[in-house]
Amino acid sequence: MAGRIGDNGGAGDLSEPLLDKEAPRWYSELYSAGVLSRLAFSWLNPLLRLGRSKALDLADIPLIADEDGAARVSERFAEAWSRHGHGKDGGAGVGLVGVLFRCFLGEIMLTGFYALVKTLAIAVSPVLLFAFVRYSSHKAEEEERRDLAAGGAAAAAAAVLVGSLLAIKLAESLSQRHWFFGSRRTGMRIRSALMAVVFRKQLRLSVQARRRHSTGEIVNYIAVDAYRLGDAVNWLHMSWTSPLQLALAVATLFWALRLGALPGLVPLVVFGFLNVPFAKILQGYQSKFMVAQDGRLRSTSEILDGMKIIKLQSWEDMFRRAVESLRDGEFTWLRETQLKKAYGAVLYWVAPTVVSAVMFASTAIAGSAPLDAGTVFTVLATLRVMSEPVRMLPEAMTMMIQYKVSLERIGKFLAEEEIKQDDVTRRRTTNSDDDPLDARIIHVKDGSFSWSGSEAELTLKNAHLSIRRGEKVAVCGPVGSGKSSLLCALLGEIPRTSGTVELYGTVAYVSQNSWIQSGTVRDNILFGKPFSKEQYDRAIRACALDKDIENFDHGDLTEIGQRGINMSGGQKQRIQLARAVYSDADVYLLDDPFSAVDAHTAAVLFYDCVMTALSEKTVVLVTHQVEFLTETDWILVMEDGYVRQQGVYAELMESGTAFEKLVSAHKSSITTLDDSSQQSQVQEQNVSDDYTSPSTLQIARQASDIIVSAKGQPSATTQLTEEEEKEIGDLGWKPYKDYINVSKGILHLCVMGINQVLFTSFQMMATFWLAVAVQMNVSSALLVGAYSGLSILSCCFAYIRTLYAAKLGLKASKAFFTGLMDSVFKAPMSFFDSTPVGRILTRASSDLSILDFDIPYSVAYVVVGASELVTTILVTGAVTWQVLIVAIPVTITVAYVQRHYVASARDLARINGTTKAPVMNCAAESILGVVTIRAFAATDRFIHNNLQLIDTDATLFFHTVAAQEWVLIRVEALQSLTLLTAALLLVLAPPGAVSPGFAGLSLSFALSLTAVQVFLTKFYSYMENYIISVERIKQYMHLPSEPPAIIPENRPPSSWPHEGQIDLQDLKVRYRPNMPLVLKGITCTCPAGNKIGVVGRTGSGKSTLISSLFRLVDPAGGRILIDNLDICSIGLKDLRTKLSIIPQEPTLFRGTVRNNLDPLGLHSDEEIWEALEKCQLQTAILSTPALLDTLVSDDGSNWSVGQRQLFCLGRVLLHRNRILVLDEATASIDSATDAILQRVIRQQFSSCTVVTIAHRVPTVTDSDKVMVLSYGKLVEYDTPTKLLEEKQSAFAKLVAEYWANSKRNTT
Repeated sequence: MAGRIGDNGGAGDLSEPLLDKEAPRWYSELYSAGVLSRLAFSWLNPLLRLGRSKALDLADIPLIADEDGAARVSERFAEAWSRHGHGKDGGAGVGLVGVLFRCFLGEIMLTGFYALVKTLAIAVSPVLLFAFVRYSSHKAEEEERRDLAAGGAAAAAAAVLVGSLLAIKLAESLSQRHWFFGSRRTGMRIRSALMAVVFRKQLRLSVQARRRHSTGEIVNYIAVDAYRLGDAVNWLHMSWTSPLQLALAVATLFWALRLGALPGLVPLVVFGFLNVPFAKILQGYQSKFMVAQDGRLRSTSEILDGMKIIKLQSWEDMFRRAVESLRDGEFTWLRETQLKKAYGAVLYWVAPTVVSAVMFASTAIAGSAPLDAGTVFTVLATLRVMSEPVRMLPEAMTMMIQYKVSLERIGKFLAEEEIKQDDVTRRRTTNSDDDPLDARIIHVKDGSFSWSGSEAELTLKNAHLSIRRGEKVAVCGPVGSGKSSLLCALLGEIPRTSGTVELYGTVAYVSQNSWIQSGTVRDNILFGKPFSKEQYDRAIRACALDKDIENFDHGDLTEIGQRGINMSGGQKQRIQLARAVYSDADVYLLDDPFSAVDAHTAAVLFYDCVMTALSEKTVVLVTHQVEFLTETDWILVMEDGYVRQQGVYAELMESGTAFEKLVSAHKSSITTLDDSSQQSQVQEQNVSDDYTSPSTLQIARQASDIIVSAKGQPSATTQLTEEEEKEIGDLGWKPYKDYINVSKGILHLCVMGINQVLFTSFQMMATFWLAVAVQMNVSSALLVGAYSGLSILSCCFAYIRTLYAAKLGLKASKAFFTGLMDSVFKAPMSFFDSTPVGRILTRASSDLSILDFDIPYSVAYVVVGASELVTTILVTGAVTWQVLIVAIPVTITVAYVQRHYVASARDLARINGTTKAPVMNCAAESILGVVTIRAFAATDRFIHNNLQLIDTDATLFFHTVAAQEWVLIRVEALQSLTLLTAALLLVLAPPGAVSPGFAGLSLSFALSLTAVQVFLTKFYSYMENYIISVERIKQYMHLPSEPPAIIPENRPPSSWPHEGQIDLQDLKVRYRPNMPLVLKGITCTCPAGNKIGVVGRTGSGKSTLISSLFRLVDPAGGRILIDNLDICSIGLKDLRTKLSIIPQEPTLFRGTVRNNLDPLGLHSDEEIWEALEKCQLQTAILSTPALLDTLVSDDGSNWSVGQRQLFCLGRVLLHRNRILVLDEATASIDSATDAILQRVIRQQFSSCTVVTIAHRVPTVTDSDKVMVLSYGKLVEYDTPTKLLEEKQSAFAKLVAEYWANSKRNTT
């Protein structure tokens, strides 16, 4: 069921099987509740009772029904959107608004009706106050006349007055609560619909559109823009009820003061117009802030994804400075916005004072109405009614502008072009074997394709190929020749500019860069298909995963971290391959699937998987492994985007040119091998030219068996992705203390509190003065002058209060951001392995945003609300002390109801914090794997899973909003008791006991009592929810830290390492304290200047060895010495800057070629060009107009994987360190480029120590020494020649097997 998804640590699991195991859940009681229960929100009682008795978790929250679900609302929206014609007429935003109105008109009209009732109820209250005061003075007059008959009429009038007050308060309370709940519920539907359609759209985007919207931006459309629209309906109604409320208030003023009210309209209009430029300025700042925030989040997201390479290269400081400078830009606009809001507060309080003073003065001068208690307090009550719309209007305008920006962004995205389904004609397969044409399963005729969509920049030119059912076709060619693009063309991923492409049957695709989802190994292989044990086991065996899975402690239920972070490159590639095999498709498009695995695994995969398991299937295999080409039915040779040659191996060898070049490069590497191993020994192992596949396989299997022995695979004893931490229960004052302590803001808080008390005191004195003055018949000048003076003085305190609230917020924002970045950048690699990027990003985006904007003002508003509530009760108590008999118990009960509510509300908000990340993770993951998802036709399943995640998140939002209305309707009802008591006491008081002036004073305060209480409760609960963001950011501010970057008293000499000798002494490594050892006591010496080859089956600990050399993981035992210096005794920066690495997965960052090669800016352009020439990239970069400033897009996606690998070589050539590590660095490169690379490395690093983890045997056969690892143990360590002499050595078997495969090519 939907509700439980995302419960597993927020990783956003997308697996069908997991969803089926959900415990049964029930629907919210709202859908079956009666009228009274709905009116009073009593249907929430069971949930709140449960929340009071225990900490709630996701399983306790009832589900929302289909009418509120994302599936239903997104369908409604999609229909209306397609009728609208994709928003192309008029602006994208305008089009989107129209569609949303069309979809949700009924709900919007109903909430509009509630808003109207509430506005009218509020507008009537000053008239009611006038009636009460008039009644008081009449009663006094009648008492003087002793008119008994009038007494009876007065009693009736009193009953009518109190009855009217009760009715109006009831109407106001119910309509307002249901307006807010209804509009947020509609907002939730709009939000769900937009989140769902944005997700659906990104799965269908064309290539060009994808380049215009980075992963970070698309996630932002969901996380920020669509999310924000949850409150849009509320603000929409606010934008028209505010002017209406103002108009009704102005009418009341004219009724009370007649023409005397006219001059008062001048300052009112002036203040109104002052709000407009003010709102405009704020909106300008807001949009600049949004742009700056987008930039920072995009950069943060990219840095978190590339954290491994950043740590290996010791670039943390540079990237951290980059993020901080982006944050500084963002902070500038934040500061401007927050400080300007302080002026807004002054406008808000000065306006009613100036307006009332002008009105009183003009009324006194014109004599249009008596300035008695009735008139004075009616005017004050009316101005109070006006203050809310005057304050809300600019805010409503700002919000509407924000929504417009968000709608425009989403509208523009939704109007982007989608991938053209007709670029490839897909047909179902037919079983007819009679017609040879029918046997054709892939047919491309004169196909030209361009990534940019323009004929001027063709990627593939005039491709012509015809592949029959069951054929195995190999595609080979140098780096950047268009091999991967050819597969993309068959999938319809590249826009076709001419020709035709036909493809029959279902497709399975294995991408060059492995795409793995967070979830279990099994989920990744099943990929949404039902589980069939037989088929599953066959797929696992064919992909040589059986041994790996045996060695995972949780077997195939082992959790995979985000982007497959806890699996080795080879394991990820084989899981991808198993996913394809299990899918049982007709056509298999495999993009260099053997690149990340060692030679014998590659042989197992080729013979067991491609040639045996897929023997009946059509396979198009892009490969750099020339040794497998003889086995294929057909070979395509690519060069510069053309299919230069095609045919069988023998034909192509005769025709020479491009193909011969590739094979001869491969042969030269074989020759190296030939020299280093005595051929006789290889022949003794019965390797002859007519070598058959089964025996090859046998050797491969034997080789595998030697390497696989020990149990306890590194990556998986405990599940890697841990459940997201959330504090449980009431944390009391702790988060508030943290907020104040971290920001060092105690002084600001005190100044704010003192100024609020002064502000309230002066406001109270001003009103008291009016009550006293109307009784004493003082002159109008004195009455107005003293009142204005006191009021304006109070506004100065209001300004200081708001200013210090803003300053406190800014200090906190700065302190928390710095603390978070400090902690995250210093966190060890294990933290990033076990934490989905979405979790860190949520803290850096939405949690930080709450810290920036919401917390400072909610804290200030709670202080304001509390002081106003106390003042109101004191004033009414001062006039009729008996009110306190009701007011005090009511206030205690209100506090109890709030506690009852907050217990559940806090849990709801906390769980909501963990349900949002899976939605973002799911989006981010799907964007990265969109080609695979489309190839497997899994789009609908991903959309379905995403809808369930959105519903889980919406369920929490729904109940959070409902719970808030539950508490507000109750505290309003309770405070209405105080108000009714005050009204009754005034009505029942003996004549003359309360003067009309004080009756007016008491009631004008009492009438605002419910509003003040709602204000306080609302902001108190907001603050309780917002403060969770402090708690969440704080969790990541104290992460365990890596060892220090520099240890001042223990810095190595600048010339270190002068030789480059590496000593491993009983090296033991484990990834976490509770996990078994991954390296189990390795001892060996790598002499200075030697070339050391490291081989071993996938998962044997090769990459872990590298990690420990760079101290990504510190040894659990033993030592690593470089030139006799223990690397654990020096700082990480001192160590990592002296080692160079070409990593397994080449990482490029968004920016230019220059800052990718030399991020720290240490080298001149000449040096960079020299490095580019050596690493074979000079030609590619000279052909671009921008040269070194050529753009590199997200993840370097505009360069081929081979080219990205060459970039990494370029970085290494610039640094020139004594020790170089190649971690499976030639995995994505053809033999020819590989040979060049190896030559460059040999020449440029001849005097250096080079440690190579390689899958291609020739890469290590010319090493000085070879190290063979098996599940964390060193099995063999000697010169290649010695190891080859020993027939039973693991290395000899490996070489024999590789030799066997390769030797056949030459026949």
